[in-house]
Amino acid sequence: MKRVTALFLLSVFFTVVQVRADQDPPNFVVIFCDDLGYGDLGSFGHPTIRTPHLDRMAEEGQKWTQFYSADPVCTPSRAGLLTGRYPVRNGMSSVARVVLFPNSSGGLPQEEVTIAEMLKQKNYATAAVGKWHLGHLPRHLPMTQGFDSYYGIPYSNDMDKVSGSARYLSSDPDFYPDTTNYNVPLLEGDREIERPADQNTITRRFTEKAVAFIKANRDRPFFLYLAHSMPHIPLFTGEKFRGKSIRGVYGDVIEEIDWSVGQVLDSLRELQLDKKTVAVFSSDNGPWLAFKTHGGSAGPLRAGKGTNFEGGQRVPTIFWGPGHIKPGVVDGMGSAIDLMSTFASLAKVQTPEDRKMDSYDLSPALLGTGKSPRHEFFYWNRGVLHAVRSGPWKLHMQQRHFINYGRVVHLDKPELYNVEKDISEAYDVADTHPDIVARLLEKFRKHELDAEDSLPDQLAARIAK
Repeated sequence: MKRVTALFLLSVFFTVVQVRADQDPPNFVVIFCDDLGYGDLGSFGHPTIRTPHLDRMAEEGQKWTQFYSADPVCTPSRAGLLTGRYPVRNGMSSVARVVLFPNSSGGLPQEEVTIAEMLKQKNYATAAVGKWHLGHLPRHLPMTQGFDSYYGIPYSNDMDKVSGSARYLSSDPDFYPDTTNYNVPLLEGDREIERPADQNTITRRFTEKAVAFIKANRDRPFFLYLAHSMPHIPLFTGEKFRGKSIRGVYGDVIEEIDWSVGQVLDSLRELQLDKKTVAVFSSDNGPWLAFKTHGGSAGPLRAGKGTNFEGGQRVPTIFWGPGHIKPGVVDGMGSAIDLMSTFASLAKVQTPEDRKMDSYDLSPALLGTGKSPRHEFFYWNRGVLHAVRSGPWKLHMQQRHFINYGRVVHLDKPELYNVEKDISEAYDVADTHPDIVARLLEKFRKHELDAEDSLPDQLAARIAK
């Protein structure tokens, strides 16, 4: 009788433990690259860059083939990811300066709620590692936006270029720059610990900090935002990877990032946290084509960074989580903006209810219980709405479109593309589908008015400058 009672109590105990484990919120890891192109990974079709860890991540998880960054350039893209809002709503989309610079005084407004702040509802440990680019002054650093710690560079790695230093030879695929030509600071918390940052070792050091954070917080839920400063130019990589890729220095950089992903995922496996974690790998925008062989590839997509054509914002994206994510290829639409609502759903926390949100919950597609709820996407650039997508149809408005920053394309009339049948946006079919043009034009105008109406006055004034 005593033995039966003991077995019954033991059974109840393990049931309670299992229920509690099932209710524990998952850890979240976001690995965000800078200027990585849609065609730069083996799993997304690159023939010579070796990415075995990312390829395994895609095989074990989900590869999303129609996933969009929030904006085609750095600062607004990161703001969109962290707040779940189009950058024009959170004040980080600027007509004048495009992104933040070392002499900028602004940053992500304090009234914005980030993923890190949202997850504090469940007492998550939070860390930002890598490139921030949402304000470099102390009042704008990650610790003011819900992150417990920060280790990284505050803006792009090509900023603070030393006057008179050597020209960047982007036409030479094997050219390797001097790291001392860029006086970029490395911060820990709000304290400068190195200047110029040794960018030869920066990817390795970001990786080590990320793994250390995971190990230190193995017994509580955590959110790690690992934002690599590569492959934004200037391209740097560690000695172990230099000269190894037949793609040249750009390939060396991507292969070191792949190694970094392997280190992070292996640490989760070794600590038996893999089934308790959801990891996402993506990019802030498309490849910087102006830098020739030192820029990446958009694969079959049109154009690259700085433009609202698909090559500027459709980015390689992988979701991984053996305990949560159903393996497969997802051809539904998604966006970095959707991470906030998706993480909120999985962690069972509330997203902000006092403002207009643009984030969709992708968890039905991730868990295999349904499809992506996103069927529309709006393409903003420099505080201006340029295009809209609804289902397979994408409408570009008759205005200037930026290509590689300095060059623009002027459209004489709206152009319509079926981006599922014409992924390269090569064949304008506006003349043969006037009804679809009219329908998308109405969506375009309604969203434009909605964005203007939802902007606080002070942010609207800031964007207008």
